[in-house]
Amino acid sequence: MKPLLWIVLLAAIVANVSLNFLVEQGGLNIALSVVSGVVVLASAAGLWMLRSPRES
Repeated sequence: MKPLLWIVLLAAIVANVSLNFLVEQGGLNIALSVVSGVVVLASAAGLWMLRSPRES
């Protein structure tokens, strides 16, 4: 599960950066950036939830 979340996280970051160069400014750019940002946040939250507990 963790490797899949890492792949999704990296793909969403790359997509967000590349969309800024490939798509003209406007509503479509904003919508795609919001979607990729939500995917980044969701995969980061999933990775945080699946982290191994630290020993005290």
